[in-house]
Amino acid sequence: MADAVPEAPPRYELKDTTLRVRPAGLLYESGVEDSDACMAQVVDALAKNKSAQSVAVVGTREYEYSLEETQMLKDVARALEEIIRGAYLSVHTLGEYRDYVADDFAYVQALVMTKLLGDPLGVYVDLKRRTRHINVRARSVEGKRTEAYNSLMNNVIVPVLQILENTSLVRNAKPFLTGYKIGDRSAYRQLFHPTVRPVFMQTRYQTEMPEGAEIVDRYALRDGVEVEIYRVRGSVRYVYHAIPPEFRLSEDQYTILDAARRYMIEHKPREIEFADPERMREIFANIGRDLVTDIANQMGLSLTRDETERLTSILTRYTAGLGVLEILLSDEKIQDVYINSPIGQNPIYVFHQDYQECVTNFIPTQEDAESWATRFRLVSGRPLDEANPVLDTEVVVPGGRARVAIVTRTLSPQGLGFSLRRHRDDPWTYPLFIHPKTRYFNELFAGLMSFIVDYSRTFLIAGTRSSGKTSLLNASLLEVMRKYRIVTVEDTLEIPVNRLRALGYNVESLKSRSVITQVETELPADEAIRTSLRLGDSVLIIGEVRSLEAKALYEAMRIGALANTVAGTIHGDSPYGVFDRVVNDLGVPPTSFKATDLIIICNMMKSADGIHRFRRVTSVTEVRKHWKNDPQEEGGFVPLLQYSSKEDILKPTDTLLNGESFILNEVASSVREWSGNWQDVWENILLRGRIKKAITEYAIASGKPDFMEAPFVVESNDIFHLVSEQLRAETGSIPAERAYNAWYDWFKARVKY
Repeated sequence: MADAVPEAPPRYELKDTTLRVRPAGLLYESGVEDSDACMAQVVDALAKNKSAQSVAVVGTREYEYSLEETQMLKDVARALEEIIRGAYLSVHTLGEYRDYVADDFAYVQALVMTKLLGDPLGVYVDLKRRTRHINVRARSVEGKRTEAYNSLMNNVIVPVLQILENTSLVRNAKPFLTGYKIGDRSAYRQLFHPTVRPVFMQTRYQTEMPEGAEIVDRYALRDGVEVEIYRVRGSVRYVYHAIPPEFRLSEDQYTILDAARRYMIEHKPREIEFADPERMREIFANIGRDLVTDIANQMGLSLTRDETERLTSILTRYTAGLGVLEILLSDEKIQDVYINSPIGQNPIYVFHQDYQECVTNFIPTQEDAESWATRFRLVSGRPLDEANPVLDTEVVVPGGRARVAIVTRTLSPQGLGFSLRRHRDDPWTYPLFIHPKTRYFNELFAGLMSFIVDYSRTFLIAGTRSSGKTSLLNASLLEVMRKYRIVTVEDTLEIPVNRLRALGYNVESLKSRSVITQVETELPADEAIRTSLRLGDSVLIIGEVRSLEAKALYEAMRIGALANTVAGTIHGDSPYGVFDRVVNDLGVPPTSFKATDLIIICNMMKSADGIHRFRRVTSVTEVRKHWKNDPQEEGGFVPLLQYSSKEDILKPTDTLLNGESFILNEVASSVREWSGNWQDVWENILLRGRIKKAITEYAIASGKPDFMEAPFVVESNDIFHLVSEQLRAETGSIPAERAYNAWYDWFKARVKY
């Protein structure tokens, strides 16, 4: 059924190279693929704005069409102009024969002039079918009437058909025209796949899935966001298709949101308000809630409490929030978000924990990018311009937090580009890493590292990018007893300090100058580390060792040895690679490197097909102290755990099994109960790993994953230490089996409530 004939001309404007058309007089809002009246108005507007490269149909939603789709519409406008210019529909075209075929000519003339702009495929199919009827009639008559039919065919219908066949729309539609029912818009839906967004959104949204897509997973996020994962035939990359709640609102709710957003845009937050994004968000949410209620009342609408909260949440996300970025960062399964330049021509890409690299159905606009860049610049207090084309910062949104890296001109020739590394709300824990779905390491590694952290050794976590270094560092922090103070030094805040404080830790966070942005008002990392040494007896955690702070770190390690744990992360793919980087690249004297007790190597592994990737801890190596120049040649690197790719497991070396570890024996020699007793040390390491494994196994069996999260793990660690203290007081030692049984009695009682 055709749409209503428009009562008023459409409104349109050419902005940059995009023609924005607001159709008039439609019975319902739709795009060109669903409405002949909408299509007619859009094609007519394109005929008057030939420089447009894309077109957007604007209503409560905005339907934007690509360059190729816009070209198909422009071809229709050009075809009508060519038909009119060629005078194929003029009454003079048939000359003396017009009276013989007056009805047929009038039909063709009306068909083309009234229907072509809105339903060019229907006109084409109708004319093709009419040629068959006219040919039959021409054979059934004689004389002038036969000549009249031939003239109608040769001078009117055939030229018009040839013009239509030269359009890209008809060429592309031919596979769908067999058995075509005139008035049916299904063929247009095969050809036009606009990106859709509500008018209060800036990000465009791909509604249609590629042909041959097969759904492989579906799950829900907070605020009613639905996520579907598709596999596309012939593609090695999955499609991450998110459906935000704003796409399922009624027209009245769209109107309320659009009006409320216009009101809220008038409030210009001061720069100081960006310093506390959570407070600003709370203010906007309160204002938005009142606005939504007032506008609904003015419209005579009654909203339920849930509807009001849903609209308020959406409104806050697109005013005080980061829009579609918040949707992606709220997904715990997303690890990285990539937004490449030039903005507007590429979709957002993500790295998914289950499906690796995925392309999303979100296409950000230049307005999106500029808004995000401004927000990150204000929140960080760091510059972002052509003189400072790189910005490192962090962002916290409801349901997620992330490290953000931004580039712009002059470094990025095509403008802004973003990379976001998402972090969990709660830090990773050893039980989570042991989980069979993660398998980052096994319980032996967990027990060894818990022991190392408890007994104040120094270690570096090394690996390639995205190998899980910072996540492992955060998990290791939870093995520090809450009685000790922790000082962190980072240039970009990735350690979840606020969450650690909420868990009862005594944490002081220092933010140093980024080695990339070089903001003069910030303290260099080496000075920040030296400052941390003046802040009292503390566990020292360095977010990442990148530059000159390496010398200060090793100064801290030498001072902090046997007093408190000193740890950090660094890029390197092997123990010698770490040594080479620290000594030769960062200028630390070789003998100072001996302050490192352990080097943990993490890597991103690949499957044989090259498609799948997974993270693993691949080695734990102790650094011995007897070498002078090169630990590799002089036996200074001794592995304690090594990864077996065939068995996909970390295995202990003979050095560890035989009790020949220099570091562990050094720990034992400083503990009265363990001095000269390797067996008790080994059993204590196994005991710690056994406890971590028990937590994981119970969480899996009971379907209660919260037991693997930080609050319970920290509580469990405290109980383990209290049990150990009690046993030592009673027996003068810590028998592993009795310690486990005492802890397990607490565990069984604890999980019941």
